[in-house]
Amino acid sequence: MEEKRPEVSEFDSVDPAPPSPIINVPELRATICDEEEKMFQRMRALFALRNIGGSDSVEALAAAFSSSSALLKHEIAYVMGQMQDSAAVPYLIDRLEDHEEDVMVRHEAAEALGAIGDRKALGVLERFKDDKDIVVAESCEVALDLLEWVSSKKLNYTE
Repeated sequence: MEEKRPEVSEFDSVDPAPPSPIINVPELRATICDEEEKMFQRMRALFALRNIGGSDSVEALAAAFSSSSALLKHEIAYVMGQMQDSAAVPYLIDRLEDHEEDVMVRHEAAEALGAIGDRKALGVLERFKDDKDIVVAESCEVALDLLEWVSSKKLNYTE
């Protein structure tokens, strides 16, 4: 019997939900921000927004940072890192700086800042590499190295 592989996205990841077939950013924004919507549908909107890309999609994703779901906010930060769009940097910095935010979200915001590779994030990552929460501190340490690697356009991280 042949084993079926999960669908891999253009971002070379196996996502927890397939992207919504909808390509209308305002409609996807309404879905991802709807606290009454099923999480699966919100995730589908999230991955569709990631795939569409651009500043309108980044803003739609950032609007959902007001959600009560740490899981959703973690995934938002993750896909912002995948998108590597500098428009996401201020939103991710806000999540990292918010000490009331769930540690899972703060950790992913730090790593996404590294993945984007925008040097505007250096100061905040430096500031939080000694955070009292070890998960955040270690994530910032990793993010600083990743940011340097991404921003220098190296092809092989082991160099």
